Amino acid sequence: MLLSNIKIANKNSKARSYMGRDILEKDYCADDYVKFNQKIHDQLDTLKQVIDQPNFGLGEIFIGAELEIYLIDNQHQISPINLELLEKLNDEQFQSELNKYNIELNLLPVKAAGKPFSQLTQEILTKFLHLNTVAKSLGARPVAIGILPTLKEHHLSKQYMTDLGRYKLLSRELSKLRGQPFHIKIDGDEPIDFCSSEVCAEGANTSFQVHLMTKKDNFSDTFNAAQLTLPMSLAIAANSGVFLGNCAWDETRVALFKQSIDNRIPDHNHWREPARVTFGHGWVRKGAWELFSETVNLYQSIMPESFNEKMDSNLPELAELNFHMGTTWPWNRPIYSAIGNGHLRIEFRALPAGPTALDMTANAAFTIGMAAGLAPKIEQYLSRIPFQFAKYNFYRAAKNGLEATILWPQNYQNKPVEVPIKKVIDDMLLVANDGLSSLGVEREERDKYLQIIQRRLSTGVTGGSWAKNTLRHLRKSLSNDQACAAMLEIYYQNQLAGHPISEWDRCW
Repeated sequence: MLLSNIKIANKNSKARSYMGRDILEKDYCADDYVKFNQKIHDQLDTLKQVIDQPNFGLGEIFIGAELEIYLIDNQHQISPINLELLEKLNDEQFQSELNKYNIELNLLPVKAAGKPFSQLTQEILTKFLHLNTVAKSLGARPVAIGILPTLKEHHLSKQYMTDLGRYKLLSRELSKLRGQPFHIKIDGDEPIDFCSSEVCAEGANTSFQVHLMTKKDNFSDTFNAAQLTLPMSLAIAANSGVFLGNCAWDETRVALFKQSIDNRIPDHNHWREPARVTFGHGWVRKGAWELFSETVNLYQSIMPESFNEKMDSNLPELAELNFHMGTTWPWNRPIYSAIGNGHLRIEFRALPAGPTALDMTANAAFTIGMAAGLAPKIEQYLSRIPFQFAKYNFYRAAKNGLEATILWPQNYQNKPVEVPIKKVIDDMLLVANDGLSSLGVEREERDKYLQIIQRRLSTGVTGGSWAKNTLRHLRKSLSNDQACAAMLEIYYQNQLAGHPISEWDRCW
């Protein structure tokens, strides 16, 4: 999740690096920050000119995704072998992650028109089968889950950080800004409260990050629609119900991620700089460039790297600007690419990994469909839902899943009222269908994946609620550690079987 698609190497490490750019461990001086800041401001001006070009972004719409994966041993504990596994896989679609017990799979982009989600599903299954075979030879097993339920606090320490300069630099710079340990405090039925001196707690979060290419003329509408509908995506997709053996939020990643890399220094002042993990700062009115400008001007540089410009296309790469964008982590993020005629895309970062390939791609279909379907009529919503209400909805959905209530406009009401999120999700299924249709997704494809969402809604069971209910049941006859391991084994076997979570047997 951290600085994705940027290749980093430790000058003292012999480990292979994967995809993107190499960055060596180093110390930065004041001049490095001055030069870097000048570059990203200059590139910000260039970006505006590039986007304004008539041919920019012309072409077919593509969808992409990245899947972050845990590695466990046969005793359901973490298996810190990612670099060894990557070496043996010899597949550049797999790359390292922050912690030694995580890896990432970068899926190939697919055309939005046709059957994109079936293509993504098949690639996940194919790659996962190969990964499972190779991992087994090293005594490990891959599992896609938002947060591993058997994780222990000592697994979130420096000794489990992947030995690459990228992660060491990031941890050092964020810790330097923070000046004190990162405090993780998560309320819920079973509260969690601990401190971490490193950013390794962030590595407990694994996600299924979805990318949608978006035309420049409707970027604002699509992005705002993505923001507004994100609570519905999160509630129905939740898969992070257990952390450190405790039943926490349905999507605990949201709380954990924000706190685990919060470099802000706690103080008694009313004003504080914005968090680097954020829902956002307001509705977008002037296109994608507005979001790039916001990131450049609101967030200080933490790793002032300088890159040699690659000329793989007729458009500028804007490497430093893209790098800086990768050091902030909004739940929906704009991305610029110079490939082909250039393009803009939205990265949906809130969806968790798991439970199964079908569940993840159904989540992607629902999320993309809602954004595309609501975009043409988004203005009538923005005038009725203040941005802070959307933010409120996001955190309520993360905490309570399908049991959440959110603020949502109703006919003949002059202000939003508390509404069960299940009702809004049900209404949004039609919106998502229309949105997918507008992208050229075939009817059979739309029906297949949205029906997975519909069945999950009907049963009321998500990965997050399944984990908490199963764990509570198993605790009746097992210790908590044993119950977490037993629950994970049931989860793992169901994941291998591949049936959506709405079809899993329930023991409670």
